[in-house]
Amino acid sequence: MFNYAAHGLIESAIKLDLPGGGPHTIGAVLDRQLHLDPAKLALVGRSARFSYGELDEQVARAAAVFHAQGLRQYDRIAACLPNDVDIIIALLACARLGAIWVGINRPLAPPEKMALLQDSGARIYLTDLAGCEEIGSQRSNLPMLEQVICVESASPSSVWHNLLSTVERKPIPAVTIDPFEPAAIAYTSGTTGAPKGAVHSHHNVLLPGAIAAHENRFGPGCPVGAHLPLTILNLMVLAPMHAFQAGAACVCMDSLKPRDMARWVRQERIGHFSSVPTVMQDLLISPDVDPLDLASLGCPDVGGAGIAESFQRLYRERFGRPMTVAYGMTEAPTIVAKTDRDREPENELCGRAVAQVDIVIVGQGDQPLPTGEIGEICVRPARGGPYARVYTPMLGYWDRSDATAEALANGLYHTGDLGLVDASGELYIRGRRKELILRGGANVYPGEVERLLAAHPKVAEAAVLGIPDERLGQRIVVVVQLLEGVANFDEAGLSAELSAFCREHIARYKVPEQFRFVSSLPRNAMNKVVKPQLLHLF
Repeated sequence: MFNYAAHGLIESAIKLDLPGGGPHTIGAVLDRQLHLDPAKLALVGRSARFSYGELDEQVARAAAVFHAQGLRQYDRIAACLPNDVDIIIALLACARLGAIWVGINRPLAPPEKMALLQDSGARIYLTDLAGCEEIGSQRSNLPMLEQVICVESASPSSVWHNLLSTVERKPIPAVTIDPFEPAAIAYTSGTTGAPKGAVHSHHNVLLPGAIAAHENRFGPGCPVGAHLPLTILNLMVLAPMHAFQAGAACVCMDSLKPRDMARWVRQERIGHFSSVPTVMQDLLISPDVDPLDLASLGCPDVGGAGIAESFQRLYRERFGRPMTVAYGMTEAPTIVAKTDRDREPENELCGRAVAQVDIVIVGQGDQPLPTGEIGEICVRPARGGPYARVYTPMLGYWDRSDATAEALANGLYHTGDLGLVDASGELYIRGRRKELILRGGANVYPGEVERLLAAHPKVAEAAVLGIPDERLGQRIVVVVQLLEGVANFDEAGLSAELSAFCREHIARYKVPEQFRFVSSLPRNAMNKVVKPQLLHLF
């Protein structure tokens, strides 16, 4: 039995089965289709393609490799790999042992990767040749890490593939896997501080796909593409887990170049994927992409903040309906609110709560606030409807009992975001609670000022911050990314121009006191601006 308290976690209080009858653990996610048609295509990547039967054999071999390396239930295995078949095989094999998966995003700097390996206590690390070289000099600082296994998907002679081909193929000792125990650690993006490891159960990871399959949203004839990094757990949920639970194929797309993506869609007849605005816009406007290349693609989900009207127009023209806007987080996992298919996007609109959750806006002491009032956005299992009480919150943050207690207080997951729910049940976001600026006793929401500045003809994007001030508590400052083509400007003159622009549209206490200008804002893998990296400018 897993020791929750030892790792700062909280066991789920209510444990109901997934809709549709399962599967209930990640390691068993192939079982239904194996029974129906093991010859059906399951997984496609640059290096290989597998039927459900062939994929099951590869997963069994990988589980045997991990077991031979000494991996046991609740041990952690980390992976930092590109989108190809090996990362999905490794995840499923890890789950069959009852071990805990840790995805490490490839764009992270080496010290950031080492910090996640250390925090999770990973015993095995799967990475490519470049990753092996990165970690070489750091091994002495990672006493828990016993094995670094080189995975080169294009090379059948890599260490990983040699292990798969030579491992003694015999049944591994059976373990009893509780669907509500930890299956994966998903590290937060670290936009407001050091990343924390959100711990999810098998049940959490499988619930979104189970509901999609139960409602037959995609079906076995709809291949699901994955072009965003599968090292991010939410993307594992939205691509391979959704595909396998529907009995469909998952296609690992290893490039974000429009021509390559279009080729993947055309060749594999991809019917759905989840994307972000920058990638999708490039795909729709690229001269290298024939619209017929995307003929199989339905209405892909596109998430992200600050989605430009020009992109929304492109989306409507191509797919014949407005794009949907979703609101989600690492801790959910994936989305908790989404706009209706026929609803035009609006600034800050996130839509209605998905069927398995309720969204509650709270104030001091977690007291629910009246309709239309701004407070912290909290999430809890739905109390009514077809999926009442099926949702389980994350189990907490790995080895962070204080952070767990704060995030999960009073039976709610506290998102740290500020927002309101209107009379029709629509959620509007107002920014991060931790980013709320208290200037002279007045609340200033950075998102409001950022949206205003983005409307200026010389501004591409802005990041508003609060810095300490002895008299006011905080002062408002801003870092501005200018549009391409704005050059040879006078910084003092442009600061005065933007300040005057703000004073025309918002209260004086909201107007930034200092402006800094950069060629680009620092971003994480999910395209979010990392504001702590800007504080040194002031």
